[in-house]
Amino acid sequence: MTPRSFLLTPELAEYVLASSEAPDDVATALLAETAAMAERGEAPATFQIAPEQGAFMQLLTRALGARQAIEIGTFTGFSALCIARGLPEDGSLMCLDRSQEWTAVARRYWARAGVDDRIDLRLGDALPTLRSLPSAETFDLAFVDADKTGYPDYIEELYPRMTPNGVVLLDNTLRQGRALTPTTEDDHAVVALNAALALDPRWETVLLPLADGLTMLRKR
Repeated sequence: MTPRSFLLTPELAEYVLASSEAPDDVATALLAETAAMAERGEAPATFQIAPEQGAFMQLLTRALGARQAIEIGTFTGFSALCIARGLPEDGSLMCLDRSQEWTAVARRYWARAGVDDRIDLRLGDALPTLRSLPSAETFDLAFVDADKTGYPDYIEELYPRMTPNGVVLLDNTLRQGRALTPTTEDDHAVVALNAALALDPRWETVLLPLADGLTMLRKR
C-alpha cells in the first residue's frame, strides 16, 4: 500500500527508492501506519504522497533556504514532516487541514521527529483561514494537496503571500494519467488549471512527472 509514482513499474519504483536517501525510522513508521489505515478503510490511500516525493520536497526546502512555509492539506503528516525537516531550526511551517483525526496521527510523528515546535497546525476550512492571513510576502514555500476544485482559489490567495522567487508545489496534477482523458470534476478542474498556469505571466511553471504529477511554480 506504500504509494509510488504511477508512471513507474513496481521494479523501477523499488530502484528509485533504493537510489534515493531512505526514509528514517520515524518516516517509515508513519508511512506504515498510514498504509495500514488505508487497508482498514480508515483513510484513502490516494491521499499519501510517495516516499520519493517526500525526499524531493525535503531536499528542495533545504536547497531553497526556505524559512517560512505553508501546507494546504496535511492528512497524516508525512509531507509536513519532510518540509519541516528541511527548514532551519527557527523556521516554521503552517499546516491547514480539516481533519482532527488524521492530523492527530501527524502530531504524534512530528513530536517523535522533534519538529513539532516548527509546525503550526490550524484546523478548519483552508480557504477562509488563508484569506484571514495578512496579505504580505511571507512564505518561501507552499505545498497544496487538498480539494482539486479549490486549487485556483488557493493559488490566488497564495500569490500575494509568497516572497519573490517563492515556490508553490501543487500535487496530483497528472491525475493518474487522466489529465489526457479527464472524467471527474476534479480531473477537469486540474486540466483547466494546468492550461491556465502555463500561460500565467505571474509564475514560472513546470509540471514534473513525479508521483502523480507535481507542478512547481516560481513567483516572478
